[in-house]
Amino acid sequence: MSDVEVDQQQPQQQGHPHPVMAMTPRRRRHSGRRGAGCLAMQSASQDEASPPRFCPLLEGIEDNWTWSKRHRSKEVVLSGPNSRTVHFHPNWSKGTAGVQGKRSLNNGRYYWELHVSQRVFGTSIMFGIGTKSARLHANAFRNMLGENEHGWGLSHKGVLWHKGVALLYTKRFRENHPTQIGILFDGIEGTLTYYKDGKCLGVAFRGLDQIDEPLYPIVCSTAAKTEMTLKCTRREFVNLQDRCRAVIMRRVRSASQLEKLKLPLPISDYLGEVIDEMEPLRQVNQLEMCIMNYDL
Repeated sequence: MSDVEVDQQQPQQQGHPHPVMAMTPRRRRHSGRRGAGCLAMQSASQDEASPPRFCPLLEGIEDNWTWSKRHRSKEVVLSGPNSRTVHFHPNWSKGTAGVQGKRSLNNGRYYWELHVSQRVFGTSIMFGIGTKSARLHANAFRNMLGENEHGWGLSHKGVLWHKGVALLYTKRFRENHPTQIGILFDGIEGTLTYYKDGKCLGVAFRGLDQIDEPLYPIVCSTAAKTEMTLKCTRREFVNLQDRCRAVIMRRVRSASQLEKLKLPLPISDYLGEVIDEMEPLRQVNQLEMCIMNYDL
C-alpha cells in the first residue's frame, strides 16, 4: 500500500544484487569546474539567508528536449507545455513506471533539472540515464533504473544503482516534501553528477564515455500520483580544448602529479578542475538493506 496511497514504506522485495560493479564511482571534493559548477546569482525569490545555487553549463545553450510518448510505461501520463510534466500512476500503483527522454546523450555535455512534487515516498523514485534496453515498466515495486547493466540511477533513498549493485551516495530525501534534482552528464569525461536543491552531490558514475550504445535521460517511480516536471535543459558544445584535457587527464590522476609538471598557472588550474581525489563510495551490504529498509 505504501506506493499506492499511504505514505509508509513498502515491505522489501526479494532479490539479490549482482556482486560486481562496472565502475567505482567517486565523489568530487568540489564542483568548481568550468561549465560544471558555475556559481550563479541568487534569484529574487530565494531567501537572502539561503546558500547560493550552482548553475552547471551556465555558458551553454538551451536544449529543448522532452519526454518520449513512445518510450514510456503505460502508467505514465505526459502533460503541460511540450509534454514536460510526467505523472506516474495517476490512479493507483501496483508496480514501477518509467519514461525515457528524447535527448540522445553521449560525447557532449548536458544538464537537466527535475522539479519533483511533494509526493516523495514509497519504495523507489529514481533519476538517471539508461540505454534503450533499460526497461520502463515492472509489475513490482523495485529499483528499476540500474537493476542491470543498461541503467544508472539514483533513488530518493540516497542510493546509487547500477548492475543491481547499491552504493551509498547521499542522505535520504525528505519524504512528502518537494525537491529539485539536477543531473549533469559529461560525455567527454564520462561522468554523471547529481545536484539536489542547487547543491552538488558529487560525481556518481564514471566510465560512461566507454558506452557505445546511445544513452537517454530516464526517470521512474513506484509511488502513486508522483509528478516530475522538466524545468531546465542545457547543453554545451564540445571544443578541442576540452578534448585535449580529457586525453591529458587520463595519465594525470592527482593534484600532486599535476604540480610536478610545473605548468603555467592558468593551464594548471584548467586541468585541475577535473581532478577528483575523494574516497570511493561504499557498497550497501545485505544487513544494511534490511536495517535501513533500502529495498532490493
